[in-house]
Amino acid sequence: MSHQNVETVNRTADRVKLGLAVVVVAAGIVAYSVLVNQPGYVRVGAFVAGLVIAAIIVWFSETGRRTLAFGRESYSETRRVVWPTRQETTRMTAVVFAFVVAMGVLLWVADKLLGWIIYGLLLGWN
Repeated sequence: MSHQNVETVNRTADRVKLGLAVVVVAAGIVAYSVLVNQPGYVRVGAFVAGLVIAAIIVWFSETGRRTLAFGRESYSETRRVVWPTRQETTRMTAVVFAFVVAMGVLLWVADKLLGWIIYGLLLGWN
């Protein structure tokens, strides 16, 4: 079990900002539904505007800044990863497929054997 600390929103201002962002997203969804007689680009524009405004609100919260910092750190971490070569990837893919086929055959044989034992020997059904 992991004993990592879970960071929660502690300050009231951040809670208000995140709540407001949720309300703005909901308003964008409602605007999309209410503008049913308008062209599609107007409806989608209202929804996207709600998302953009909510993102801006979250950006100015501590949670938003932590999330953005996490994204930057994750991106820099993926740049440091040593990715496998094409040959290694092909080889490992072949191993996975062979394992899947072998397990499929094993489970099929086990199913047929158990079916024969239960229905053929124990119950006498043919």
